[in-house]
Amino acid sequence: MINYRSASKSIRSALIIVFIAAQAALAGTSGLFDIRDFGAVGDGKTLDTPAINKAIEACAAAGGGQVLVPPGRYLSGTVHLKSRVTLFLEAGATLVGTPDLNQYQHPVIPDFMPEARWGKWHRALILGDGLEDIAIAGQGVIDGNKVFDPTGEERMRGPHTFLFVNCRKVTVRDISFVDSANYAILFHVSSQVEVRNVKFTGGWDGVHFRGAPEHPCRDVSIIGCQFFTGDDSIAGRYWENTLISDCIVNSSCNGIRLIGPATHLIIHNCLFYGPGVHPHRTSDRHNMLAGINLQPGGWDATEGALDDVTISDVTMHNVSTPFHFTLKSGNTAGNIVINRVTATGVYRAASAIESWAETKFMNVVFRDVTVEYKGGGTPEDARMIVKSPGVDARPLPAWGFHAKNVQSLHLDNVRLRFEKEDLRPVLICTGVDQLTLEDFKFPLLPEVLEAMVLNDTTHVQLHNVDFPMLEPDCTELKIMADGAESKIRAGEPYQVNCVVENGRQEGLAKIELTVGEQNITRWLWLKAAEKKAAVIYGLTAPDAGNYEVQCGDITQNLRIER
Repeated sequence: MINYRSASKSIRSALIIVFIAAQAALAGTSGLFDIRDFGAVGDGKTLDTPAINKAIEACAAAGGGQVLVPPGRYLSGTVHLKSRVTLFLEAGATLVGTPDLNQYQHPVIPDFMPEARWGKWHRALILGDGLEDIAIAGQGVIDGNKVFDPTGEERMRGPHTFLFVNCRKVTVRDISFVDSANYAILFHVSSQVEVRNVKFTGGWDGVHFRGAPEHPCRDVSIIGCQFFTGDDSIAGRYWENTLISDCIVNSSCNGIRLIGPATHLIIHNCLFYGPGVHPHRTSDRHNMLAGINLQPGGWDATEGALDDVTISDVTMHNVSTPFHFTLKSGNTAGNIVINRVTATGVYRAASAIESWAETKFMNVVFRDVTVEYKGGGTPEDARMIVKSPGVDARPLPAWGFHAKNVQSLHLDNVRLRFEKEDLRPVLICTGVDQLTLEDFKFPLLPEVLEAMVLNDTTHVQLHNVDFPMLEPDCTELKIMADGAESKIRAGEPYQVNCVVENGRQEGLAKIELTVGEQNITRWLWLKAAEKKAAVIYGLTAPDAGNYEVQCGDITQNLRIER
């Protein structure tokens, strides 16, 4: 028995294929498909989505080519790109997002990504799903039209402008994105992506790309672009082989914000400056936050390495902090090298390198760096308690650098200054195994009680600095258990309180303590002729027995109980 309904459906499908082939034939053999030949009007009022998608389907059916968008304003819902198709907008052509939210679709996000549960959040004006060799190019404009969604993120964000997932060989070139209703470009688990000579104006994030564990976004280049964004200019996580070069970055949020692991990341020859030309869409403020904010795990849990990061030839102005590098649980950090950076007008926070994870930053180098801070910190500011950071840089008790849990920190030819005198330490290190200061220059104010604070910092090397390394006299020595109990027991914590006295020079004092065969070094900033108590804490008692504790010429017996 013949199923007429199925047969009718098959006939309709065949007719559609014939129609597309006929349209392709009309477009000629050049591989150029003008959307007007498929019914696009371009008056800014008529919904041209069907015509644009028909042109793309015809181009794909012909084996690929270029879909031409001539001058005009083309109102559209979701445009579905196809493999081997370039959407080319001529000068004077504008693709405009329709305010009708029902005209937008979203792709299926892979189940292994936490973003998969966000559903309609992935709606977009231009969409690519599982494609290869696609491009958007030309001198035209893609206008997100600030499409408002009262049910969207923050009860206002609408569709992204260009979103693709699981794609490879993607090029976005020479085009302009304006007033994106959410991110201008968002992509997931994609590779071989080039964004070149693109201008982003307004909206939220400019380029935001996310991979996942074992599925990073690979081989991404963002070159020669201009960002004037209301939110982070470039952001995302799980990156591998990323180049950001020759860009102008102006934002009312962060310049670059990494919220997860990244390996082989290069940021080169970029200008970061605030305040933002366009407001932060949610809060309406204009101040720019961090220039470069690398914070794996800072938003939600991530796992993986931040490693092989090179930042070079960068200029910053009017940012909250030049560098905010933090680690949260589950993440590790290897080598990070910063070369040739100048920053001025830094108004909120010291550059931070802080691990709040189980592991330390391994090796961080700042070389040929000059930073000028607004300054104005008080002695009260120097006493603030440092808590785990949120998602943005926050004020710190140091005005230049703040380091926590770093294996090796090298500051080479680093020059720090301020516009207004700052009475906080220039540098605070906690849990730094090796600190090297070479050609490290900063204004040394007599009003500052401690120019540097080095807590639990093991080895320090000084080369060509404006202050000496001191070896003060130890005049008193006292050993105490950490708890309420007076006895010190094997394997339990204890501390040593010593009083040291300085000579005629101000500088960084080296305090050496010997407990049996164990050598312990601590560092303390001392004024000229200053006498100061130093507490050496975090010590663990050795095996039970009697030991000699020595600091300078002072010795004392230590009895360790079982």
